[in-house]
Amino acid sequence: MVVCLAKELVMRKDELTETVETIYFGGGTPSLLTIEEVEFLIDTIYQNYQVAENPEISLEANPDDLTEEKIIQLSQTPINRLSIGVQSFFEDDLKTMNRAHTAVESENCIRQAQRYFENFTIDLIYGIPKMSVEKWRQNLEKALALNIPHLSGYALTVEPKTALKKMIEKGSIPPVDEVLAEQHYRLLTEIMVQNDYVNYEFSNFGKPGYFSKNNTAYWTGKKYLGIGPSAHSFDGNSRSWNISNNTLYIKNISSGNLPSEREILTVTNRYNEYIMTGLRTIFGVSLEKVRTDFGEKYLEYIQKQAQNLLDDGLLSLTDNILKITPKGKFISDCISAELFFLD
Repeated sequence: MVVCLAKELVMRKDELTETVETIYFGGGTPSLLTIEEVEFLIDTIYQNYQVAENPEISLEANPDDLTEEKIIQLSQTPINRLSIGVQSFFEDDLKTMNRAHTAVESENCIRQAQRYFENFTIDLIYGIPKMSVEKWRQNLEKALALNIPHLSGYALTVEPKTALKKMIEKGSIPPVDEVLAEQHYRLLTEIMVQNDYVNYEFSNFGKPGYFSKNNTAYWTGKKYLGIGPSAHSFDGNSRSWNISNNTLYIKNISSGNLPSEREILTVTNRYNEYIMTGLRTIFGVSLEKVRTDFGEKYLEYIQKQAQNLLDDGLLSLTDNILKITPKGKFISDCISAELFFLD
């Protein structure tokens, strides 16, 4: 697999001519890679792409994978940011989500990571069945006490064919409560902002200087290249995605074939994506960009569609930039849908 990842990087080097500002090891559990494998892949990127002088190089990891020895080893590679999947600081929540690590492992992992990495982030999950608002507050207070520079908070989603899905179907735990999830999210934004974190994207909170460059690139429409099974790419005009099956991926790459599909985005596709991503961020949606990138028809449409949302206090308009207000934040997807252009 690692050899094929490197081969795909070489095969696709002409697709991304811009300077690489971020490198992200994500999807699955990249912390299972050996240090030699991590360095081999990073070296392959440097040999085939133009890389910025100080790129953000992140690696996703679970707390149970990050021993102190592994953290030290990673700190000696070009990796300069860790993304740690804590999910919760409570044992019962971790068992509900069928996580392999313990709450103690999470806290120890964070304390060890702080010794070797200035820049890291943790994930926390809200909307977990039986999680009270007070319990969620305690989760956030624990994160703040650990002085983390960045936090991502995600609503629990129940995927098909998972242990959590089966437990809900059997009635052993209650289904996800959307009202409770909204209460959790509002508390999340309130507490994080009070503690000087910037909610720069719907799910992401960073201290100044610690915004994720990788996340920001997605939400501001920059080009990116995704390598490996199921990886998605975006070049500004089209999206492509690799086959998800590992065996077929390896077979194709080994034979010199790119096992991917591509979709050319229409003007309407690109407009709708800009609305969806822009409204999730503090950068908002620029009406001037709508006019220059998509045309007068789309500008007139968004101005008309936005009026009721402005009147209801769900959107604000300042300096020709549309932004979602705190009142509208939890229903941002619905607000975006109101502004989508339908052919």
